[in-house]
Amino acid sequence: MTGTTPSFPARIELAGEGLVLRDWTEADLAAMPELFDHPDIAYWTPIASPFDAAAARARLDRCRRLRAEGTAVLLAITADGGAPLGEVMLRRAPEGTEIGYAVGPAHRGRGLAARAVRVMAAYAFEQLGAERVILELEAENAASVAVATRAGFGLLDVPLIKGEEKGRPFILQTWGLDRP
Repeated sequence: MTGTTPSFPARIELAGEGLVLRDWTEADLAAMPELFDHPDIAYWTPIASPFDAAAARARLDRCRRLRAEGTAVLLAITADGGAPLGEVMLRRAPEGTEIGYAVGPAHRGRGLAARAVRVMAAYAFEQLGAERVILELEAENAASVAVATRAGFGLLDVPLIKGEEKGRPFILQTWGLDRP
């Protein structure tokens, strides 16, 4: 690897809050469309839409490439290390150590996202030495605002992030959680 960013471990499995966050595997490809091919995920996230078998393969390949580059880690959210229920991401970015998430529609309402975010934040603090982790989300995304609040994040007084994704303009707020 080139550059000064240290690489992530070849394998990551994090346990806590009744969850196991683990690497995506080839065995997960068939389950990924059920998790990610949904209007909410298409609207609020940069995840490909429609999300089919080809998109699943591309996502798994991207996960592996980003990990190898030392840029990001994308892990399956599971209850016990088995079937994936969603995804949590940790990305090293100029604006900070960012966490993102998506939970499959059939698995919502169980606090999975907030718990996965807390587990990933603990990893960022304890293993990566991050001083702050951030979430970037749209104020109109009530579910994500609720996740941020439940996970202990506070809205930061920083400029809004304006952009466009999939032909739709967006304005992101930045929420932060400081090292305990």
